[in-house]
This record gives sequence, C-alpha cells and structure tokens, in this order.
Amino acid sequence: MTAGPLDGLLVADFSRVLAAPYLTMLLGDLGADVVKVERPGTGDDTRAWGPPYDDGEATYTLSVNRNKRSVSLDLATSEGRRAARELALRADVLIENFRPGTMARLGLDEESLRDGNPGLVHCSLSGFGDGPGAALPGYDLLVQATGGLMSITGPGPGQPTKVGVALVDVLAGLHAGIGVLSALRHRDRTGEGQAVALDLLSTLLSSMTNQAGAHTMTGAVPGIMGNRHPSIAPYEVFPAADRPIALAVGTDRQFRSLADELGRPELADDARFATNTARVAHVDELAAVLGSLLAAHTADEWFARLTPRGVPCGPVNDLGEAFRLAEDLQLAPRVTVGGRDLVANPIRLAATPVSYRRPPPRLGEHTDEITRWLAPVAEEVS
Repeated sequence: MTAGPLDGLLVADFSRVLAAPYLTMLLGDLGADVVKVERPGTGDDTRAWGPPYDDGEATYTLSVNRNKRSVSLDLATSEGRRAARELALRADVLIENFRPGTMARLGLDEESLRDGNPGLVHCSLSGFGDGPGAALPGYDLLVQATGGLMSITGPGPGQPTKVGVALVDVLAGLHAGIGVLSALRHRDRTGEGQAVALDLLSTLLSSMTNQAGAHTMTGAVPGIMGNRHPSIAPYEVFPAADRPIALAVGTDRQFRSLADELGRPELADDARFATNTARVAHVDELAAVLGSLLAAHTADEWFARLTPRGVPCGPVNDLGEAFRLAEDLQLAPRVTVGGRDLVANPIRLAATPVSYRRPPPRLGEHTDEITRWLAPVAEEVS
C-alpha cells in the first residue's frame, strides 16, 4: 500500500460527536495514525445515537470514525490523565472539542504541553469561542438557528428550516483541517507547533459567503426564498411530470438554450426574461411559465434533453438515487472496510492516495495495545 501524505503523523484525538471526529477521520484517511480517546463504558456520545444501527453499532459513529484506534481512558483519574498526557507528548497533532477550559483543567491545553512537546499542533473546536460564549452548548442545530442559516433556509417566509445534515459541524471540521495542515507546514519550516482554534459560529458566518458578504457590505438582511437564488433566475426547483427537477441557469446563453428546448424560443427575447437581471425582477412570472412547460415530461427526460444543450439541471434524487448516479459516473462513492460499507473519501491524490486501513473501532478496542505502548514513558516521568 502506498504511504499516505500524512503517514508517520500521530494524532491524539480527544474529540467526540461530529465536527472534530470528521476532521480526524479525514486525517486518518490521508495516512495519519489517529488514537481516539474515549470515556470508559460509554465512549463517544454518538455511539448511543441510533437508530439506525449496523450489526448493533450506531451508524452515526461508524460514519466518522474509520482509520482510528480507540483507547478507553478515565480522565477523572490521575492514571487516565497521565496516560492521556503521555499520548499528547508523543503526538504531532492534538484535536479536542471539549468546552473551553476543560483541557486546561486536565493539564492537556497547549500551554501545559508546550515545553514537553514544542512541535505539537493543538487544535480546539468550540461552539461559540472561549470568550463570553464559552458556556453555550455547541450543537449544530443551535448554531444553524443563532447563526442565521435557518433564517434563509426553508420553504417560505416564517418557516425557518435546518439543513438536513449537521452541515456546520462538517464545515468546521473542514476548516479545522486547513488550519491543522497550515500549522504543520509552519512546523516543517520552524520546528514550532502552535494552537489552532475554530468555533462553529464564525465558521458558519464565513461559509455563508455571498449572503454574509451582502450583509457586511450593504447592511442587507436576506430572508427565506425557498429554493430560489437572490441573484440568479431561473435557479430553483420545478415540478416535472413525475418528480421535481432543479434548474440552475446562470447565463443568458443557457437560458436561450433552455427556452429553445422547451419549444418557446421567443422567451429569450422577451424583455422580462432576456437578461438575468430582468429574470430576477420577474421571477414569479418566469416560474409560472417554466412550471407549466416542465410539467409535460419527467425529470429524467428533461435531464437527458437539457444536459446536452448545456443547461444545468438535474432531478431531485433521494440518497439511493444519488449513490446510483455517482456509481453510474464511476465516482466510486462506497468503500468496504472491515466488512462495512462506508462512504468513500472524495479526495483524489495521484501520488499519495487516501487509504482505508482500519474499520471504525469498537469502544476501547485498542486500550491494552496503546496503554502498553505508553506505559514505559509514563513510568519514567511518574
């Protein structure tokens, strides 16, 4: 097996739930040796988050914990804290998402570890930072609500809706990954580690890109537009004969091709629809016309007809259909690891590809192995 780009990197993973475990799984996929520290008896919170289950284990935790070894350590005991500290002193990267202040009480914060491991990259994720928001619980739903995402998401005004997955957690994990890799690059040059900190609220505000930027630059406060776009039309979902289809027409040329394929080429010359700006201004009239035309055929028929014309569109698939599409496109969206069918890592590296070396571990599966490995050092410093 080709060594991954992070081969030889030891990650001490003190995280749980989603944002940070997603990050540490990605680091593991890229070759890092990830040691996941879990509470004896219960482990990561997500081990109890079911149904659904696969062979008795919650699929939630299985989805973000491959390529890791699990060690059960009771951080409420001096023995557990000592082993945890030894792990941190050996690690290249430490990832944690406890409430702010917890790692300092355990003697596992960046400052406490700096002298013993000056090259350590210490990454902390929180919900609302370590200032006045430190006591606020960092659950994705709460951040979607308080961070404004739900205020622009939903079927219509007055119906705020969360995204169907814990998107803010995933975004935070990805941003943290960039931070960790940047800190490792700095360490490569200087030998010095550093602290990396992210919070879910700041991550969400940054990730809302054009909507957030419109507010900071103009003071605009966008509202819920359903499936429509504030600056592009037609950019929404329409009912076809059998199921919905999404149109994402971003240029006047694309709209002309759409109008021609719909059998209404004159629409592209109609003053209300000739330019994107005009189409946005007359979006209700446009939607009424397109809706009546698209209802004549199925979503798949329109997909087959419009795509060759360069019109961005696609049926609204369920997850089963989405995976079948990815398989039809030869994207290999599944991977079997230890007998479990998992979602493949989407990163494709030509020289140092991702690898799937370990299935998601059982709680404490590697405790004996890891504590034996740490014991000699622990005894020397005790």
